[in-house]
Amino acid sequence: MLELSTVIKELRTELTKAMKSADGEQLQFGVGPIELEVTMAVTREASLNGKVKIWVLETGADAKINDVQTHSVKLTLTPEVKGPTKQEDRSLYISGRGEEGER
Repeated sequence: MLELSTVIKELRTELTKAMKSADGEQLQFGVGPIELEVTMAVTREASLNGKVKIWVLETGADAKINDVQTHSVKLTLTPEVKGPTKQEDRSLYISGRGEEGER
């Protein structure tokens, strides 16, 4: 299982790599809203704090967890590049050649 924050961090890392590959490229692609659908499990620690954790299940993992309820959640993320000032914020653009193993 992965924490939801880890999944979003990895998505951010991949989009950043794609954005950096667009530098100097004449052809670029705008990135619109990204829909991310995940199967999640919510667990609660049995402590005084009663912390709740939200986990994203990896492929096939839900069959191994029989005492945790799972939920499908769809997140819509709209990537933006933050500038030094609000006026310099912009949409994300990506380009570049695909790397080996990409689809």
